[in-house]
Amino acid sequence: MKLLSEKATCNSHGQDSSYFLGWQEYEKNPYDEIQNPKGIIQMGLAENQLSFDLLESWLAQNPDAAGFKRNGESIFRELALFQDYHGLPAFKNAMTKFMSEIRGNKVSFDSNKLVLTAGATSANETLMFCLANQGDAFLLPTPYYPGFDRDLKWRTGAEIVPIHCSSSNGFRITESALEEAYLDAKKRNLKVKGVLVTNPSNPLGTTLTRNELELLLTFIDEKGIHLISDEIYSGTVFNSPGFVSVMEVLIEKNYMKTDVWERVHIVYSLSKDLGLPGFRIGAIYSNDEMVVSAATKMSSFGLVSSQTQYLLSCMLSDKKFTKKYISENQKRLKKRHAMLVKGLKNAGINCLESNAGLFCWVDMRHLLSSNNFDAEMDLWKKIVYDVGLNISPGSSCHCTEPGWFRACFANMSEDTLNLAMRRMKDFVESTAPNAINHQNQQQSYANSKKKSFSKWVFRLSFNDRQRER
Repeated sequence: MKLLSEKATCNSHGQDSSYFLGWQEYEKNPYDEIQNPKGIIQMGLAENQLSFDLLESWLAQNPDAAGFKRNGESIFRELALFQDYHGLPAFKNAMTKFMSEIRGNKVSFDSNKLVLTAGATSANETLMFCLANQGDAFLLPTPYYPGFDRDLKWRTGAEIVPIHCSSSNGFRITESALEEAYLDAKKRNLKVKGVLVTNPSNPLGTTLTRNELELLLTFIDEKGIHLISDEIYSGTVFNSPGFVSVMEVLIEKNYMKTDVWERVHIVYSLSKDLGLPGFRIGAIYSNDEMVVSAATKMSSFGLVSSQTQYLLSCMLSDKKFTKKYISENQKRLKKRHAMLVKGLKNAGINCLESNAGLFCWVDMRHLLSSNNFDAEMDLWKKIVYDVGLNISPGSSCHCTEPGWFRACFANMSEDTLNLAMRRMKDFVESTAPNAINHQNQQQSYANSKKKSFSKWVFRLSFNDRQRER
């Protein structure tokens, strides 16, 4: 151990998060309809498997692209030889046009401002290296994707300061929450370099409103900091309101001739919208020439293969295909989302109203034995081990309210999702009476006490919640 670096021996990767631990338990006992019908169903993986038939159909109809040919002639040698880190121009052009198409062609993107990376994970980390020094902080609204603790912090040494959002307003970003997070960072002697948001949100499955985007732009303008908008789920919006990119609001509010224009950066990927996480296609889009230059150089450590770029440049350049894919994929997501919401509702469980993403933000607060995160972890363990569903607890997403969970719906068949819902319904029906009796006992006990004692209990509970933060 003494011969290894501090980076190799430190425990800041986040692998011990319940988010990743759930995956490990699934891998030990994965559900299979034939081989392991009582195994754990993976509902912790935000993967889009609903439209693979459309991709496979395109490949079958375009054998030249899949066979690395151009006009019937092999270009294997051309693709196999050295390529610099700027990426294939044809792919970057196709990628920026696809990004515009996803956004209803309300904004256009310049391929010269696009940097290719090995997935969004690499894109977000590269932006951290470009925008922050070790010990600098980024503000993130809660709940947020658990992987950010790894992606943004582990190798860069940057810090995350939460912007605490509440279920009372649907976890929307407010001016007071932004200011509170900024002051919290200052009290900790952290230099705030920016705000990072996911739009649509992971794990909420909601899109940011124009008001929220305008609020964020005003905030970073006043503070002189950056904004990173992670828009990797932009093509998964299946219900109104529609998706609004931060780039659209930048233009509408005439920020083009201000320095804010250069302090807003977009992360994109084909992992979610096109369902190709294994292809490792990510991108950074920035109006800052220095960021583009530095990020391009850093991309040497995580390039996208030339073969992958060629194949997808052909696919994304087929506008008839992309139009059909975007429309049909959103229809399928809407249907599958409705299945999950209905199945959970039949089990007496509600979800946050959402319009995007590959998951729902599920409210199981009524199933907790008590209102704390220990009770949330107890419930999560029962769902993983007894029910056989791997879902992600809200605490892994840094939610400040115990009892919320993220459940994914697009990485399995309809039959598997129906089975998961039956399992959940059976579990709730077997445990709900106990939970209700427990709550009634607590209420009866509290009502029998004096008013002063009730105030003391409230203060104690409040202090516990503050410590959780």
